[in-house]
Amino acid sequence: MLTRLKAKSEGELAKQICRVVLDHFDKQYSKELGDPWNTVRDILTSPSLWQYAVLLNRFGYHFELEKDLHLKGYRRLFQGSLPYYPKSMKCYLSGTPDRMASEKHQVGNLKKYYLLNAASLLPVLALELRDGEKVLDLCAAPGGKSVSLLQCAWPGFLHCNEYDSLRWRRLRQTLESFVPQPLRNVIKVSELDGREIGDAQPETFDKVLVDAPCSNDRSWLFSSDTQKATCRIHQRRNLPVLQLELLRSAIKALCPGGLLVYSTCTLSKAENQDVINEVLNSCSNIVPVDLREIAKNCSQDFTFAPTGQECGLLVIPEKGKAWGPMYVAKLKKLHSMKKL
Repeated sequence: MLTRLKAKSEGELAKQICRVVLDHFDKQYSKELGDPWNTVRDILTSPSLWQYAVLLNRFGYHFELEKDLHLKGYRRLFQGSLPYYPKSMKCYLSGTPDRMASEKHQVGNLKKYYLLNAASLLPVLALELRDGEKVLDLCAAPGGKSVSLLQCAWPGFLHCNEYDSLRWRRLRQTLESFVPQPLRNVIKVSELDGREIGDAQPETFDKVLVDAPCSNDRSWLFSSDTQKATCRIHQRRNLPVLQLELLRSAIKALCPGGLLVYSTCTLSKAENQDVINEVLNSCSNIVPVDLREIAKNCSQDFTFAPTGQECGLLVIPEKGKAWGPMYVAKLKKLHSMKKL
């Protein structure tokens, strides 16, 4: 049943490292990470070593698929290791970098599984989603985390937002591929500026996920246009401003007592720890939520780099555990504030 691709697919063989980006990362991350950067660098520049987790779609997968995964040597992720881990979520890992073929979108048919970086489930699980809650996925495309949220619980309302029109269309298609019609009735897909949602819908949501636009380290390394890559690096310094604005909007949209999770797929301290520290220093109604227990319980499957924060985790890839980069921070809103 399971069709595997060769470790080096044609797409991977065609990938070319962008020297401008790699030099930029070498300069920054050798300072911020130190020696671990050499190992991370080897993984990020070698797509043949990348691994892909298989998230089963509880609305469409077949038991034969799960049986076949076991026969192929896959094992369940997180099983019994986290205080909050819904039985409805089933994610499988292989110890090898081989990957299954992606399923094609077919109108009217639900896909059986979603391929993803296993570390991207950490921000989803950190939200501790419960049935009936109102949830905002502020920067939702391409939709992997929205799909993952729906594997955890049946929300009372899920607002999936994406500002970029091309990515918005991809988000809609992803949801159509994985979500049954009855559940779509409680899902809203919008194409709004995330920085304005907080003012438009103040204190509306129990949980908010901000998977922020960031300097995606994996994709940036394989930029095909050197001139565009150079421009992108120049613009990188402005990303923390956007990320802060999105976080402040998310805080406004969050109900008092609600949880907010911020995540990126970059190693950049400026886009990770510095952004969260700025929010904590400027918003007296926001407190950090300790994530160290997650790191302790997940050390078998993930490698974590020090962040200097109890509320922040940074997953870095290494051989055999090629997950990340993924930064995750968890915050709680205590009460309302007129100005943020």
